Amino acid sequence: MDGGSAYNPRSVEEVFRDFKGRRAGLIKALTNDVEEFYQQCDPEKENLCLYGFPNEQWEVNLPAEEVPPELPEPALGINFARDGMQEKDWLSLVAVHSDAWLLAVAFYFGSRFGFDRADRKRLFTMINDLPTIFEVVTGSAKKQSKEKSSVSNHSSNKSKSSSKGRGVESGKYAKEMVKDEDEEVDEEDEDEHGETLCGACGDNYASDEFWICCDICEKWFHGKCVKITPARAEHIKQYKCPSCSNKRGRP
Repeated sequence: MDGGSAYNPRSVEEVFRDFKGRRAGLIKALTNDVEEFYQQCDPEKENLCLYGFPNEQWEVNLPAEEVPPELPEPALGINFARDGMQEKDWLSLVAVHSDAWLLAVAFYFGSRFGFDRADRKRLFTMINDLPTIFEVVTGSAKKQSKEKSSVSNHSSNKSKSSSKGRGVESGKYAKEMVKDEDEEVDEEDEDEHGETLCGACGDNYASDEFWICCDICEKWFHGKCVKITPARAEHIKQYKCPSCSNKRGRP
């Protein structure tokens, strides 16, 4: 293990740089170099570990002989489970343990060099802004990125719509509330629409249901009551409820 074990980062920035280097090496092993990594993890060999180094390299090797070791050790015996699982499941398992090891090493340095509460919080925040190895290996990091982009675009479109002077209720429809969104936003939304009644069924507003506002009478409706889905609402420039649509059709 010659990946710079003598290197001891002492500041938050140095520890984070160390973290990113090791993380890059581990991701390389589990993605670009996965065939080589798979071959090296022979179940017939002794207990093997996957190491990532600050110089973005990786290595499959036996655990350190020192007791206690100089640094926290990765998961032991990753090779034994290789042939007993589907490859993608095995790689995901190794990725999870690699994430845990990276955090252990980073906060080992933090404890060793006396990081205070603010330093530890800053270090975790910097680390938490990066996708985990598990998310990269399973592809969920790309999915989250697309979802964030979609939410960002939706927010931008909603902001443009509000400039027309319709206030908080401007825009063609109320977006479907997602339970894992920021709680404060949910609470504000509940307070704002708590007394709102559906123009079709008369029930109260609920944050976990899709609602849409008529651009003519400005009444709110359950999407299910007027047979409008979130996907369909995305393509409606000006929504007219059934009542307003019927009024226009009269002579």
